[in-house]
Amino acid sequence: MILKTALFTTLLASLASVSCAKDKEQEKAEAAAKARAQKEKALLTARAASGYGDWVEADFPFFSTVLDARELGEGWPKNNLTPRGIVLNLGGNTWACFDTDLLRMALIWQGEEGQPPMTQNALSTGSYHLAGQKTKDGQEDLVKPIGKPWVANGIYPGWQVGNKAELKDPRSPSNSPEEVGRGPLDETHGRFIGIELSDPGPVLKYVVGGVELKEWITSRRSGNQTQVERHFYVPAHDQPLTLVAGSGRESMLFASVQGNGSVQHSDQDGTNFVTLPASQSPVKLLVRSYLGAKMTVNEMTPKGTPDVTFAIPKATRWTEAVTTSGKVDPSTKDAYAIEDIPLPNPNPWKRNVRVADLAFLDDQGNAAAVTMDGDVWLVSGLKDDLKTVTWKRYASGLHEPMSLVVRKGELFVFDRNGIWKLRDTNGDKVADQYEMFCDLFGQTAETREFPNSMKLAPDGSFVISKGGQEGTTYGKHNGTVIRISPDGRSFEVLGHGLRQPFIGVHPKTGLVTASDQQGNYVPSTPLQIIKDDQFYGHLPTIAPKEKYPAAIADPLTWIPHPVNASAVTQTWLVDAKMGTLNDEMIHIGYNRPELFRVLMNDRSPKPQAAVVPFTQDLDFSPLNGAVNPADGQFYVTGFQIWGTTAKRISGLARIHYTGGRRVLLTGLVPMDKGVLLRFNEALDPKSATDPASYSVERWNYKRTFDYGSPHLKLDGSPGQEWMVPSSAYLSKDGKSVFVGIPDMKPVMQMRTGWGIKGSEGLEAHNNAYYTPYELTKFEPEKEGFEPLTVDLTPRKAVMVEAAKPTVEEGFKLYQMIGCMACHSTDGSVVGKVGPSWKGLFGSDRMLKDGNKALADEAYLRESILNPSAKVVKGFEKFDAGMPIYAGILNDSQIESLVLYIKTLK
Repeated sequence: MILKTALFTTLLASLASVSCAKDKEQEKAEAAAKARAQKEKALLTARAASGYGDWVEADFPFFSTVLDARELGEGWPKNNLTPRGIVLNLGGNTWACFDTDLLRMALIWQGEEGQPPMTQNALSTGSYHLAGQKTKDGQEDLVKPIGKPWVANGIYPGWQVGNKAELKDPRSPSNSPEEVGRGPLDETHGRFIGIELSDPGPVLKYVVGGVELKEWITSRRSGNQTQVERHFYVPAHDQPLTLVAGSGRESMLFASVQGNGSVQHSDQDGTNFVTLPASQSPVKLLVRSYLGAKMTVNEMTPKGTPDVTFAIPKATRWTEAVTTSGKVDPSTKDAYAIEDIPLPNPNPWKRNVRVADLAFLDDQGNAAAVTMDGDVWLVSGLKDDLKTVTWKRYASGLHEPMSLVVRKGELFVFDRNGIWKLRDTNGDKVADQYEMFCDLFGQTAETREFPNSMKLAPDGSFVISKGGQEGTTYGKHNGTVIRISPDGRSFEVLGHGLRQPFIGVHPKTGLVTASDQQGNYVPSTPLQIIKDDQFYGHLPTIAPKEKYPAAIADPLTWIPHPVNASAVTQTWLVDAKMGTLNDEMIHIGYNRPELFRVLMNDRSPKPQAAVVPFTQDLDFSPLNGAVNPADGQFYVTGFQIWGTTAKRISGLARIHYTGGRRVLLTGLVPMDKGVLLRFNEALDPKSATDPASYSVERWNYKRTFDYGSPHLKLDGSPGQEWMVPSSAYLSKDGKSVFVGIPDMKPVMQMRTGWGIKGSEGLEAHNNAYYTPYELTKFEPEKEGFEPLTVDLTPRKAVMVEAAKPTVEEGFKLYQMIGCMACHSTDGSVVGKVGPSWKGLFGSDRMLKDGNKALADEAYLRESILNPSAKVVKGFEKFDAGMPIYAGILNDSQIESLVLYIKTLK
């Protein structure tokens, strides 16, 4: 009896556990459904308010996307995920997704009336109407088809050589064996060539077994049945070729051949195959799928019912152009003027224009611009007074591209599919050939494996960078910088272990640089030299902590996160007409729109550099820049999507050197007795030789699994060490200053600031940030100074009383240190990666581990100093993370933030 009671008790406990688990799963599903509904409502509201049309344009024949068809249900191929998908508009709200890696028709489906063909949760689609809308990392919330599936294929090649086909993936596995984003097939098996836009509709071109095939797809309605027809032109082939046509629970497939040859139709476990025997002459193959209920052969062509052929969007001819005028102020007295060039908004197509990059086609002011939403525009009139700038649409359908380059007049665009070469073969200034120049590298469906940037190298090769945040699986080339050969047929990895690298390439020396962003194991913002396939420090959040590699390449310099929270590309101003800036590297800051000058230091064996702020006057988030050969000026462009303080969604501007004067730092060398500063103009001796005109501090970082790093003194305690200059000396030509500083040592981060004047009274106030790996010996006469002995007598620091904490100071900090990019103050969370601050103070917070915490003052202070201590449920998958502010913000600043948050009731 005791045994039966114990068993009964155990059974009840087990049932209760199962019930509890089911309740939790149901609660999780309901919460997810509620979140999706809120998101969809927000998107609909934003669409109505934006004035823009749909992201999927009804009159363009294709678009590119990831497509997740893994949850179609029983009887459908498993794991049907397409990282590189071309979705064809077949008309009649019928859609087909072609996998360019496996040359397979991943899915054919019927859309729902009044709905887009797929969910709008990609980065581009989700933010198209709702600026700032982000995606979660990983592969759990991907784009899914909306509607009824008709035909599908699993993860295997769509065409295979031989009489039989194997339903397995022949590609080498990724670092995670289950990852399907393994890149293209081996070229001996097949290769995607591109898309040709012609009057019948888009034509897919690819090679199978050494033979170039062409495929185009049409659809029509016959009676109550929809028919999808895949047309193939197959040249002479000396071996059998087998098409894996796919499976469908409510469709029937028929195949016929025109010309010499025959067709064999078979199926295996519900998957249809069509085999073409070897043929000495070309063959035309037609594979027709009847969509709907199963039919008999006699029902194939219903009598008395006219066929309706759906109109497929043909090759688009954008004939209209949009003209804008740049804003040039000839009366400006500043040496460098920022001149805004309005984008083509509004436009006849109600298209949102979010420009990511600009490349010049010639020396006549003509350029091409690419947008995040897959459009390419031709732009003319970028010179002189910018009075007439003309925009004309050139191409569309690309997959979240953010960079393009011009090589010998030819246009190349980098997107998730690979590098496209766009051609206009009939001279109407609209691309009709989309050639896949290179897709040899892997691409997963990971939401953060962005096609970040592409630059042209002096030898004609291309250098690209790919996003490295991974939330589900390990891909082959996530977080890498890659060199593509000039012919596009091979590649090599230049560097790996990068979180979100954005690159620069010197147009003459070929030096490759890359920025990265603070994150797990990346303590602050680094600026790197990329070479020799070195490891640069980033490991994704899914990586085991104990597997951290020991050998990490040091950056050219670290940049403090509060100074440059989100670093992007670099551009060398070679062949520019930018005054003192000529031949310098310009580094672009995204989060707080800013341009930085990078001053290289080759005085020691290990490369070093100093980063100096140049301008914060852009009102959009810059992403890329280019020197215009027509006027020698620097043009920058970009768009807002990640965390940024920018006021505008997108913009284009010219940084114009007017010939005016500005006192600028031109060189910085950390030395054994202090810091050598060189300027472009003679300095005022009084201010230049006053050691009180300079401020210096230093600190270290620490690489850990936590997001970012506190600032650490050299003894390991939190904070920064102030270094009081003892002396300052002016060179014989009046353009250099040596600042004597006691106790100089190599350290991860130094800042030197100055507040001086030029010899004619021009103010010069700025800071330089650098990493002194090695200290050069100071020899006064060799550096252009009179013979001297550097005075290193310690001077007493002037203590500044800490400011009293105020709500106003808290609001200012909210804007300046990046809080506003991640946390709203109005209760909204759409487009944010952190909880809203509205109503935060005094509330109960549900944490990711299931516990609750009261958001009192202690909770707020801890969250600022150590954000990973208590992560709010629902935000753990946003691995944008929050920086550690220990040692960065002082007590007064932290209290000001707490005071501000408390006001947001």
